[in-house]
Amino acid sequence: MAKQIIVIQGGDSFNTYKEYISSLKNWEVTIDKFRHYKDWKVTLPQKLGKSYDVLMPRMPNKTNARYEEWKIWFERMFPFLNGEVILIGHSLGGMFLAKYLAENDFPKRIKKLFLIASPHNRTEDIGDFLLPKSLKKISEQTKNIYLFHSKDDPSVPFSELAAFRKQLPKAKAIIFKDRGHFNQKEFPELIRLIKQQ
Repeated sequence: MAKQIIVIQGGDSFNTYKEYISSLKNWEVTIDKFRHYKDWKVTLPQKLGKSYDVLMPRMPNKTNARYEEWKIWFERMFPFLNGEVILIGHSLGGMFLAKYLAENDFPKRIKKLFLIASPHNRTEDIGDFLLPKSLKKISEQTKNIYLFHSKDDPSVPFSELAAFRKQLPKAKAIIFKDRGHFNQKEFPELIRLIKQQ
């Protein structure tokens, strides 16, 4: 049976609807924003091979995400999960997984958890994704936690990594200088850690 991986991609969240509308009107737009961009998440299934079943749910309303909507959709996947999964969250997707696992019991064994360029509570515009005071429940559900962050991330300040490390002291931090917000086409370091026993 193939090993299951769930990848929760990022999105944007706003504290108010007015902020969301303002962002739509004022966001710097180039023609590239209207093209489909293929990053590491698109190639992940083929890079991992047939031993892995990569599930990438399309989370609702990713341009103005709401935690409760994401939670409902995430839980709709549970009947299809095997006994053990690897969870990967990128950007707001990582914050979602952190909040969910800090507040809920995941129904399957979590083999590994990867939080990639994930905001913590100090980032603006996190809407209702605010993390609880304690993330202890995450560590109780998995011992294999990896925090990826790059010093040059233009979207999520590098200081957010320190906040996660303080609350998840046994997590392994993987720090880069030049990966930005991890939107690159290749991510060999992640592939290696997923395959590592």
